[in-house]
Parts: sequence; C-alpha cells; structure tokens
Amino acid sequence: MMELEYKEHISPILKDGVKNYLIDIDGTITEDVPNEEPERMVTCEPFPDALETINRWYDEGHQICFFTSRTENLKQITIDWLDKHGFKYHSVLCGKPRGGNYHWIDNHLVRATRYKGKFTDLVEKQVTIEVFKEEE
Repeated sequence: MMELEYKEHISPILKDGVKNYLIDIDGTITEDVPNEEPERMVTCEPFPDALETINRWYDEGHQICFFTSRTENLKQITIDWLDKHGFKYHSVLCGKPRGGNYHWIDNHLVRATRYKGKFTDLVEKQVTIEVFKEEE
C-alpha cells in the first residue's frame, strides 16, 4: 500500500525518501520488442541487472510502475512476462506515446534517467534542463 501524505486541497505526495519509479520495458528491462511482434514478448529474457535493481527498489519501499508503449491489448502478455520472471511491481500502465523525445510536464517534481545499457543505483549529477520561464 502506497503511503501518502495529504494536505488540504492539494494532490497527495509520497513520504520522504520514497520514489515513484516509472520504468519502460522494451529496450530498458529486456530487449527492444515492438508492438508489431508480440510473439517475441513471450520469449525475450530480462536484463539481470534490471531485475535485481528493480526488485531491490521495491523491497526498499519504493513504488514500481512499468510505463510502456505496449498497447492495452498486450497488457496481459506483459503482466504474465513480468510475473514469470519474478519482477516485483505495483502497476503496469500501457499506451505511453511511441517515438521517444519525451518531455514530461507535471505539478510534481519529475526526474528522468535515460537507460544506457545497465541498471545500477542512481547517483547525483548536475545537468542542464529545460524549464518554464519564471515570472518576473
């Protein structure tokens, strides 16, 4: 159960130290399988470092949501695959827009990490980002 803090008339927030991980599937925790080849979704293998890291995050109390461009009609195949390989998670969201180059706008703090071949613990790094112009 997700532990949230509620304040009057605003959206709830996670308790301090808890992260809400939204994790892609294809090309991130397993090989890149397009929606047009669902038969490969059943036979592909998870990346071992992804399985280990994600399950550790889950055990540490973080929220794990797989957010995928797979379509809703492929959701059960996806859930079955995640369960078969022992992934621990709270939810699966299908229908993420395809094509990449994402820019997420939200009223909550959003951090993004681009997967480049290995799941590890996250480290802090200073980068330049695009933001809304502040009112003067």
